[in-house]
Amino acid sequence: MPYVNKFIAIASSQKAYEILINLGFKMREAQRLIDKGRLLCDGAVVSEKNAVLSGEICLIDYETNSRGLSPIFECDEFAVFDKPSGVLSHPNGRRCEYSLNDEIWHLYGREAAVAHRLDRETSGLIVVSKNLVAQKELKAMFESRAVKKQYVALAGGEICEPFIVDAKMDLASDYDDVKMRMQICEDGKVAVTEFEPMEYFADIDATLVRAVPLTGRQHQIRLHLFHVKHTIVGEPLYGLAKEQIIKILDGEMSETERVNLTGASRLLLHADEIEFKFREQNSHIKSEFNARDEFYRLAKIKFEFEAKNI
Repeated sequence: MPYVNKFIAIASSQKAYEILINLGFKMREAQRLIDKGRLLCDGAVVSEKNAVLSGEICLIDYETNSRGLSPIFECDEFAVFDKPSGVLSHPNGRRCEYSLNDEIWHLYGREAAVAHRLDRETSGLIVVSKNLVAQKELKAMFESRAVKKQYVALAGGEICEPFIVDAKMDLASDYDDVKMRMQICEDGKVAVTEFEPMEYFADIDATLVRAVPLTGRQHQIRLHLFHVKHTIVGEPLYGLAKEQIIKILDGEMSETERVNLTGASRLLLHADEIEFKFREQNSHIKSEFNARDEFYRLAKIKFEFEAKNI
């Protein structure tokens, strides 16, 4: 979803907010656009809503860049997408070329929005509201833990029995560290995850596990598996040095180097099932992605590299 400078008017001694209101924007939206530096007059950013403007007025706006991704389920109020790994749930700045928002706004208009988020490298189910009323209700459901989510991950090592990780977590306190990294800490927020082994692959020494988060902390499944020394294959953050993390996040690490370092070219974590009740209607949606076969294929690549180099 690249940002573009869109011509909207020629102004002659008009207040900034009046120009936007005359074009159909509500006062609150006009204020938000000005506060975010989205309004330009002859190329200069307008920072005050009462600024009197004369000249060519442009708005820094989104231009959707659909790649044809369709929902796997939808009704009048919401839709569910099977997000591929590598796609942002929401644009992360003006240089973002593509995110799920491109598909959402292309299909449903600008009131549509994700009700929750998945990390960029995590694939799987993500719920999208089609209007502001549904958005408020759905977000409240996620925040109150009224939504049951199940994930599938390929974790390093052999896991034989189901287990629960009950370990508080919070943002890493080391400000010299990568800002998005979380940590286990006694004074953190409660975080509980249930894990169940599904299949052990002896040839790659990894176990496919089902993970059910009972709380909704950022990176919860990833950090909990790292905490119990069963790091998710392909993990780009936990267990790595800061320099390695930055190289991965900035896209400067080759695929071969990434595979050799983390075990796979992507994080092998997938949001597989989601279940909730919305306005008396029960929904239980299963992903169409074959995580078992695809994760095994991706993890096997490292061992094939090593075999060729013997």
